[in-house]
Amino acid sequence: MTDGSYFAFKTVDWGSMGAATWETIWMTIVSMIVVAVLGILLGLLLFETTSSTNIGVKALNWVVSFLVNVFRSIPFIILIMLLLPITKNLVGTIIGPTAALPSLIVSAAPFYARMVELAFHEIDRGVIEAAEAMGAGRWQIVYKVLLPESMPALVSGATVTTISLIGYTAMAGAIGAGGLGNLAYIDGFQASNNTIVLVATVIIVIIVFAFQFIGDFLVRRIDKRTL
Repeated sequence: MTDGSYFAFKTVDWGSMGAATWETIWMTIVSMIVVAVLGILLGLLLFETTSSTNIGVKALNWVVSFLVNVFRSIPFIILIMLLLPITKNLVGTIIGPTAALPSLIVSAAPFYARMVELAFHEIDRGVIEAAEAMGAGRWQIVYKVLLPESMPALVSGATVTTISLIGYTAMAGAIGAGGLGNLAYIDGFQASNNTIVLVATVIIVIIVFAFQFIGDFLVRRIDKRTL
């Protein structure tokens, strides 16, 4: 192959490229919505049980923390293979964008949960104590103190997680999950077509930049320190 093979744009099926782009964006957005919900719930659970003196609560914290650490440690490509039977039972197939969702969610939720827990721990303890002194219940503190005060960090963490998910979708595509990763591997690498690999790479970079821009914009809008 020569350098010129990277620029043979007439060999690109732009319809397939557009469909693959949409699949990548769809997998990223859907999985990130679920990851955000699970990550916040897990992060809140870890935060709330960290300093408890109750043996049962401490055991719960240890179990959840252990599972979070385990799933964070498993390489994504191995996690996909590990979850194939579960994926088959959940969605009825191991091929296509929908089949990639369980692996994407399981891989990213623990990662985001740790970021959520850290964001909660960084909140000024005095703010929480002031809310408690005014008679706020635990759930009121969560909704009116923890979430609002940590929102810039939560959005920033969600942005980082989303970008990681885009990379995961590309890896999932290499084993049949669809999206730009699948197109780059099947129509690009296996067909020795460098142009398709290049175009898919450029589109993925643009998607990453777009999500990063949106995340940074939202952080600037909600961060009180930048007002």
